[in-house]
Amino acid sequence: MKKILMTASALALGATAATAGGIERSSQSVGILFEKGNYVELNFGGFSPDVSGVGLNATMRRRDAGSGDMAGGYGTYSFGYKFTLTDKIDAAVVLENAIGADVNYPTGTDYFLQGATATIDNTSLTGMLRYKLPQNFSMIGGIRALRTSGVVSLPSVGAYHMSSSTETDFGYLVGVAWEKPEIAARVALTYNSKITHDFDARETSLYTGGRTLDTVFSTTIPESVNLEFQTGIAKDTLVFGSVRWVHWTQLQIAPRHYTSPRADGGMQQDPLVAYKDNTVTYALGVGRKFNDKWSGAVVLGYEKSSGETTGNLGPTDGFRSIALAGTYQATENVKVTLGVRYVDIGDATTNSPVSGDFSGNSGWGAGVRVGISF
Repeated sequence: MKKILMTASALALGATAATAGGIERSSQSVGILFEKGNYVELNFGGFSPDVSGVGLNATMRRRDAGSGDMAGGYGTYSFGYKFTLTDKIDAAVVLENAIGADVNYPTGTDYFLQGATATIDNTSLTGMLRYKLPQNFSMIGGIRALRTSGVVSLPSVGAYHMSSSTETDFGYLVGVAWEKPEIAARVALTYNSKITHDFDARETSLYTGGRTLDTVFSTTIPESVNLEFQTGIAKDTLVFGSVRWVHWTQLQIAPRHYTSPRADGGMQQDPLVAYKDNTVTYALGVGRKFNDKWSGAVVLGYEKSSGETTGNLGPTDGFRSIALAGTYQATENVKVTLGVRYVDIGDATTNSPVSGDFSGNSGWGAGVRVGISF
């Protein structure tokens, strides 16, 4: 039961990160460390949000312009390799895109930010070790490397454009876990450190006289805490979930020459991206083994809306979601999992004076995982 059920629940649970607070696209789970023996897994997924609102038009005189769908669809991936070093030490390496952004306000809408685009590209490589202690406890530790870059273009905000260098920096993770294998019970608590990037950038705008200037700025990818849990509650039935806290107020993207409009028509120095609140993301699900070949899982996700205004490059606030996943045990050593997820994206009001009201938004996601034991 444990081998097949854990795979279905892991894919459904991992999908929760697709719309979690900030720019997150990975839950930074340590679940792969608990696979038996040597194990490889490949994950591919996609998420298609539909996020639109109504706000100021191009002349900033009326609040009746529709933004169009400004949230581009995107793909996610991860590759994990877990191996046993000794009877007490397990190790794993995970390659994935942990964070990201894809903003594209369509042109021809008369919305103030029409034509605005922003992307964040990232690759994360994490190495983890698990050391088994007496009484079913274990210690977890590791190192994470993030390779990140970004580009933003805001034609209606002083014809502003910025592209950053690609920077690689390092952080760490530490944690503790407890298991009771007889009932498939496990609790893992993990802390992930913040990682700071020092970017070189090239900025151009009307406020630089149209010149392209070489500048520098720093951005911190925030620290986080994960609580992951599961337990068998009946024959062939598993309850599982997670609670994830992320210190999003640590993140600020503030290039030197970006300025934003004031209510009096002037301009002021502001960050491109900043968050007023941290987030706590919850997931709770049930997995069920149907027979020796098939199992399934359903998981509910929730992130409370803060009620604060948001930036125009991320006009969402919280979410509710439901995900379904099914696993097929193709051979004794190969299992394939498919999952789908629907997300009700929380309503948001963006910062004044270039404010908009975004409501009634949602998204669909899907993913596949192939796991091979050897």
